Amino acid sequence: MSGFVQGARPVGGMTGYAMRTTFQVLCLVFVGFVVLLLVGDALYVDGRAVQTVLTAPYVRSALWMSTWTSLVTVAISLAFAVPTGYVLSRCRFPGRSCVDAVVDLPIVFPPLVAGLTLLVFFTQTGVGRWIENAGFRFVFQPKGIVLCQFLIAASYAVRGAKVGFDGVDRRLEHVGLTLGHSEWSVFRRVTLPLARNGIIAGAIMTWARAFGTFGPLLIFVGSFRGRTEVLSTTIFLEQSVGRLDVALVIALLLIGIALVALVGIRLLDQRATTGY
Repeated sequence: MSGFVQGARPVGGMTGYAMRTTFQVLCLVFVGFVVLLLVGDALYVDGRAVQTVLTAPYVRSALWMSTWTSLVTVAISLAFAVPTGYVLSRCRFPGRSCVDAVVDLPIVFPPLVAGLTLLVFFTQTGVGRWIENAGFRFVFQPKGIVLCQFLIAASYAVRGAKVGFDGVDRRLEHVGLTLGHSEWSVFRRVTLPLARNGIIAGAIMTWARAFGTFGPLLIFVGSFRGRTEVLSTTIFLEQSVGRLDVALVIALLLIGIALVALVGIRLLDQRATTGY
């Protein structure tokens, strides 16, 4: 013990150095591969394709369709995510693990399966046909876009809300109850504000996922120009007629939106960790 130097870093030896070096190289290879793809895509497009995307009326229409449907999807998702996340975080009941698994199921759904499931439900089942005949039409309608996005993306909002509620110190809630506040008052004044970052992060992920949804839309609502066309289906339509450069510009736009969403989540996480 006499030879131990206080404050000295542990010596990992050559094995530790080799491990760290290998991991760093693999990390660089992965990041470099992604960056190389993005740079290659950016170098492929030209000014004419960019001008087409900026001026084409159908692109603006698809952008507006993507924007308002994804925002509506986020609002609906949060309406379900906050109570569902709270139940999964605070309540213990039989079958809770199954409910938790079902909540995550849409995340691992193959997108085409989600679209096919919706199509079969609303066209082949009695309940689905009754909903359609009652005037709530979803098949090949803009409302169907919101339904597809909700099915695919709402789980991210639920998971974000649950993580946020899991991070709230239960002792603070108990203090509020001992001071005479009702459970609803404690939830509104203590729990919900403290879980805010998790809920916002889930909302951002939900929006980004909904904004880029493609597979279910193609099956359930189609890709009718000016009616059910969003940016993701615009990419499909453009590349299907050989306009790969225009499709790539729109794809880069979606990647940029996803990047902004991820940066927003990182900033929220940094704020929660450092306090500023």
